[in-house]
Amino acid sequence: MRLDLMLREHSTRLADGLGRVSAVVTDVDEPRWLEIAHAARSQRSRLIAMWGGAAPTRECSLNAAYECEDGILWARLVSGDTLQPEGDFPDLASIFPSAVRMQRAIFDLTGLRARGAQDVRPWLNHGNWPRDYFPLHKQATGTEKFESREADYSFVPVAGDGVHEIAVGPIHAGIIEPGHFRFSVVGEKVLRLEERLGYAHRGIERLFERTPASHGHRVASRIAGDSTVAFSWAYCMALEQACGTVLSKRALYLRALMLERERVANHLGDLGALGNDAGFAFGLAQFSRLKEDWIRANARVFGHRYLMDRIVPGGVADDVRPEHLAMQAEQCQSIEREVHVMRQIYDDQSGLQDRFLGAGRLTADVVEHFGVRGMAARASGRTFDVRAALRPAPYDEVAVKAASDPRGDVAARVAVRFAEIDESLRLIRTLLADLPDGPIVVDVTPPGAPSKGIGWVEGWRGDVFVALEAEPGDKIARCHCHDPSWQNWPALEHAIIGNIVPDFPLINKSFNLNYAGHDL
Repeated sequence: MRLDLMLREHSTRLADGLGRVSAVVTDVDEPRWLEIAHAARSQRSRLIAMWGGAAPTRECSLNAAYECEDGILWARLVSGDTLQPEGDFPDLASIFPSAVRMQRAIFDLTGLRARGAQDVRPWLNHGNWPRDYFPLHKQATGTEKFESREADYSFVPVAGDGVHEIAVGPIHAGIIEPGHFRFSVVGEKVLRLEERLGYAHRGIERLFERTPASHGHRVASRIAGDSTVAFSWAYCMALEQACGTVLSKRALYLRALMLERERVANHLGDLGALGNDAGFAFGLAQFSRLKEDWIRANARVFGHRYLMDRIVPGGVADDVRPEHLAMQAEQCQSIEREVHVMRQIYDDQSGLQDRFLGAGRLTADVVEHFGVRGMAARASGRTFDVRAALRPAPYDEVAVKAASDPRGDVAARVAVRFAEIDESLRLIRTLLADLPDGPIVVDVTPPGAPSKGIGWVEGWRGDVFVALEAEPGDKIARCHCHDPSWQNWPALEHAIIGNIVPDFPLINKSFNLNYAGHDL
């Protein structure tokens, strides 16, 4: 599906420019809403995100973003008769299964329900909100008296001889985010897994509306600490599109440098954790050391171990000093040598390979069914990568070779991580060698009229998406941030089927999905 084919009346092409992704915004009625969804599915396009909101009046808004060959189509359902609090809208879950949880979250936040949807269980509301409380309403008060307590959740039962349930979480052994996993098993063989998330709702989307647009990157960078660069870049990209800001090449190169450093840090940490989950503590020790060296270098070069608040509207907060250029290049070479040694050790370690091979296989059909993206999809034979497919600057000049492995199991996800470290190290060296001159930041002038922008960045876990509606006076009318885990969590439920319960921590870590990304 191409953007130029979708341009009709009430459609607007957002301003293209250096470092941005092409996008079209179109206002549609219900028939057109469904027509676009069916057209996207038939042409093997993907639903990136669905989200709702509330205008200053009682009328609500409903939005969907679709992945096109040359950018993003942002469809806005305009129907004042139906988009009222406690109204409804056409269900998209029958077209895009990944819409199920998004639609459930839309109801919890706005009161809009998907008409005809089969699954209408709450997603973010765990029973601790009044029934008339919807956080994204402009006057969200929740006047109904109620007793705040965790509500029972209707997990899908599995019947049969010898079938029993194992409940894990939401509190886990470790400093990780809360999530509940309900296993239906026979013996130790998993017949079904169902996840229950939403325990860490932080009101991020409402917080954006109370934050000046020029400071919104600080909120975005705190959505997920392991993806602070990806989220802050996506937010800034959306704001810069809304404001018509043109960045310098140097700023874009520095942003890409930080994004690749973030990718390497996360893959190093995960490779160690995967070795540990398979009983190979040596791998954890070595990769933890490498990751620590890597993020200490982040602090020396950019002033923050996890690069938080380094990407700002109009560019970046800090330049790279000349002495740090050589230091980073040398570190890339040393890390590359040690990672290659560790990969050989992992490949030769029979105990590891016995645990990795065949475990948690994610088939290409499931990837297509749920619209899985990122490292998990590339480990199941897919090659999509925003950097390689759309080549937003500076990736138009520094081409990316997307890693891929057709096997779909834990071993494939390990192999893709190793390959992506190699590619990111190559990209970092190229960016450092060809770093252009120019300012690191330019002024971003707030728009004089309501305007929109999108950001789409290939984070280490997958594509991070931001849709921004800005208003005059440095105000945010609505900002929706979307993590690829929305599509990838349901796929994990399928990948565990047929495996044994003790392999779940290993399989789960091989995906390493984001809990907090569901809790905005």
